[in-house]
Amino acid sequence: MLTTYRRQRQLARVRPGDGSALPELRVRHLFTRTRFGLDVEVHRFDVDVRYGADPNSGHSVATLYRDRVQVARSRLPATFVVPGVIEIAENEHGLKRVAYVAHDGTDRTLDPHPRTLEGRRTNLGRRFPTASRVLGTLATFLVLVAGAVELAHAAQSVTRHPEVAARIGTITLPWTLSAGWLTAIGIAGAVAATERALTLRGRLVDRRP
Repeated sequence: MLTTYRRQRQLARVRPGDGSALPELRVRHLFTRTRFGLDVEVHRFDVDVRYGADPNSGHSVATLYRDRVQVARSRLPATFVVPGVIEIAENEHGLKRVAYVAHDGTDRTLDPHPRTLEGRRTNLGRRFPTASRVLGTLATFLVLVAGAVELAHAAQSVTRHPEVAARIGTITLPWTLSAGWLTAIGIAGAVAATERALTLRGRLVDRRP
């Protein structure tokens, strides 16, 4: 029920495309755009996503191309009707879902364009599966450590308020990190989370190369 309601809301936001041709991806677009595609029946569908492109809301904007012609456009999260539907959603680190859902309910992730960050990460996994797994494990470790450190410091800070301390006591960490270290750990965690987001697998740990 919730899924149906959410999908209906997203479909209501879709606007017709302007019929323009699918543009080329350039190196300068590496951090501002991404693209995924798939073949359905006799057509080729491409989804081009521009991060933060909506001038009013700051949301990312997805554009659907059928056989290299623009046919629809929507801010994220978005659902496009093809033979089946294409669903696109993002989080603070990038895209978390770019999936084709067939009429029978089965779904699969679209193929990333080889020039995008997602495409380069996929290519790394195919060419160097062992290195890819090591990278994924390291990124997972950094995400967990950064999250634990931030949570611990936040808990310590909150319990220093007299009202909170009077109710639950005060949490005092056995160590104190400087602002510089906290910033560095936060940046490392964000980079690691972005690496995980590039795999579009919806989990921290890789189960396949």
